[in-house]
Amino acid sequence: MRTRFVKAPLLGLVLTLLLVGSAFGAAAVGKSAPDFTVKDMNGKEQKLSDYKGKFVVLEWLNYGCPFVGKHYGSGNMQSLQKEWTGKGVVWLSVISSAPGEQGNSSGTKALADYKAKGSQATTVLLDNGGTLGKSYGAATTPHMFVIGPDGNLLYNGGIDDKPTTEIADVKVAKNYVSAALKEAMDGKPITMARSQPYGCNVKY
Repeated sequence: MRTRFVKAPLLGLVLTLLLVGSAFGAAAVGKSAPDFTVKDMNGKEQKLSDYKGKFVVLEWLNYGCPFVGKHYGSGNMQSLQKEWTGKGVVWLSVISSAPGEQGNSSGTKALADYKAKGSQATTVLLDNGGTLGKSYGAATTPHMFVIGPDGNLLYNGGIDDKPTTEIADVKVAKNYVSAALKEAMDGKPITMARSQPYGCNVKY
């Protein structure tokens, strides 16, 4: 049985609004990814420059979003995180929700949620002011970015090609993040370097 989080008419409206909202200031594929210094859920400063020489995935996160719920509720996001961190990839989940907005989190809450959801991300970044999110043009949760060992942006877009909240779609979706990482690690050009991100709008 298919699990639905959002009724079809509302889903269409949400997606339409997000497609419009995602047009602002995106980081450019093939160019240097914007550097950042942001504290994580443990209070430790995380700098992109510290991970030069490694692949880095940025995943915009809001557990209150049904699109995020699809990927965490199915275990898909945790499986991806475990697979790729096991291959040396740094996976950074980013919360850019402003104080008072859905998804905003303190370090204590983010750590508790991380454990409760079984996240396998390297850590969770608390971008409460939205500076990091806006520098990348992160528009949705999830919005995914892949950064290469040289610091250049390799992928910017949705997690896959199924912009729905239906858990059943996870199994039949083409995962753009995995595809980009596999091709890059094999020294091949990225077939799909950009795609339309989908999900709930980031609550700046």
